Amino acid sequence: MKVLAIASAGGHWIQLLRLTPAFKNHEMIFMSTNESFADTVEGYKFFKVPDSNRKNKLQLIKSALLVAKHVLSLKPDVIVTTGAAPGLMGILVGKLMGAKTIWIDSIANVEKISMSGNIALKIADRVYTQWEHLSNNKILFNGNVLS
Repeated sequence: MKVLAIASAGGHWIQLLRLTPAFKNHEMIFMSTNESFADTVEGYKFFKVPDSNRKNKLQLIKSALLVAKHVLSLKPDVIVTTGAAPGLMGILVGKLMGAKTIWIDSIANVEKISMSGNIALKIADRVYTQWEHLSNNKILFNGNVLS
């Protein structure tokens, strides 16, 4: 099984790396917004995409196009992301092409699901929170990735 793991820089990336052992028997490919992160996943394919957010529409479009290009060429079976914008774009394109999609909301979202997480609820096959009190019939809780 080919798994594409996508995360923005910072805590999103750290949390994504903590999930890597869960996919140890599968082909892993990583995508992020910081070229230097390739060093943290040495031995795996790595793709850099531009960082983006809703405040910079042009950069958001540029990032979306590059994420879509990679997802379409890689044809992953599963896309897993801890956020933010590039991960959301990845699961959208992945879902359209038949990949299984998993959104794991950042542990930083203690009081409510993130804005991207709420969008992911409409797209992803599975949405997880890292806080039990935020779980419900649509948002699953199985612990957090930082413990």
